[in-house]
Amino acid sequence: MASTTAQLADRCLLPGFVGTRAPDWVRRRAAAGLGGVVLYGRNVESPEQLRRLTDDLHSERPELLVSIDEEGGDVTRLEVRTGSSYPGNLALGQAGDLELTRAVAFAMGSELAATGIDLDLAPDADVNSNPANPVIGVRSFGAQPALVAAHTAAFVEGLQGAGVAACAKHFPGHGDTSTDSHLELPVAAEDPRLGALEPFRAAIAAGVRSIMSAHLLVPVLDSVPATLSHRILTQLLRDELGFGGLVITDGLEMRAISDGVGIAEGAVGALVAGCDALCIGGGLAEESIVDELRDAILEAVRSGRLSEERLAEAAGRVDSLAAWRAERQPAPAAQRGVGLEAARRAVQVEGPVRAGADALVVQLRPGASMAVGAVAWGIAPPALSFDGPPVDVDGVLRRAEGRGLVLVVRDLHRHAWQADAVEALLARRPDAVLVEMGLPARRPARAGSYVSTFGAGRVNGQAAAERVLS
Repeated sequence: MASTTAQLADRCLLPGFVGTRAPDWVRRRAAAGLGGVVLYGRNVESPEQLRRLTDDLHSERPELLVSIDEEGGDVTRLEVRTGSSYPGNLALGQAGDLELTRAVAFAMGSELAATGIDLDLAPDADVNSNPANPVIGVRSFGAQPALVAAHTAAFVEGLQGAGVAACAKHFPGHGDTSTDSHLELPVAAEDPRLGALEPFRAAIAAGVRSIMSAHLLVPVLDSVPATLSHRILTQLLRDELGFGGLVITDGLEMRAISDGVGIAEGAVGALVAGCDALCIGGGLAEESIVDELRDAILEAVRSGRLSEERLAEAAGRVDSLAAWRAERQPAPAAQRGVGLEAARRAVQVEGPVRAGADALVVQLRPGASMAVGAVAWGIAPPALSFDGPPVDVDGVLRRAEGRGLVLVVRDLHRHAWQADAVEALLARRPDAVLVEMGLPARRPARAGSYVSTFGAGRVNGQAAAERVLS
């Protein structure tokens, strides 16, 4: 039986919601043909609770796509309260073992499959060519296109080998930017064909089931954001790169779209450009936003701006991904130990770093990006923690008198207040151990004892603590 235009529009929507149980409106719309939902940390309390939630959602319609943004490392929804059991991409790139990357992704996929997740919005396939990038950083496998491409393909193979669909993001590449698309419209000045496209080519060759568009401007390709660009999403991604799977938008409420064309116009423009599934719900998680987007889509069809054939094509790709997931065999139990193994292999140590079990641990905590959110991180419960200036340097030194001192930072190169505090402390305690849990782009000259974890997942911190606090 053919779907109505309204049903096709519903199939293209992937909203979010608040709470650890599905609201009545979500269940009702799921039963009526909603394409899927996106889960966030606010929806997860435990694996058992998550399985009950996904079972309830799938009981309304088995084909509903339940998705989550689980990258490992800094970006986790499954373990938002404790930090991830798996290192993030930069640590995997640093370890430099494709089989290890594949194994980590397979273990993560097995865990996701066991909780009823159909689609993981990972891996991040961006080449982090700009160290000042505030939103990618350690979420990338690295700064070299070939390395990122190889690990992206391995991650896709591991995740999908466990039966969970992967999503390479953010097309055509978010690494060459210096602003966060959650807050404004970034600009990628470099031609993606010079390197940024290479990981996406590798992901497509590896059979990736979905690709996420980036809310950024690429002037060499088009004058509108990539999510709204027919040139980028259809001519480049579909026609040139040959991708036939599902194209998903990044969150439409991100200000790169919402402050520009607006959310409803963004939804319509994305479908016209070639997107198939529309993500909404990170910030706007009420039924009213679903009504607004569906109404905008229906009006676009009525006016002739969006053809019903394009809408049906988009809905069909959502259905195809759901059918692929239904055909997967149950994955084996997750082997979480591979995450700590990978984190240990990534740690880089320079100089004498054993500060002892009684060392004073001081954590300098910059604000996290919206993509990361409020996730626990560090190498141990800190004795002192500072979320910004001023840092009580004299107080720290008094507390550390007669014992080791460990300074834990994250992206020192991007936060002047951290750098100033570290310099002041190292000037008086040159024996202090500096642990960088972000991008290791700035090592102070006085830091003779330096540890790089290449990410801030729980296992990254555990691997560093084994080297520093033993």
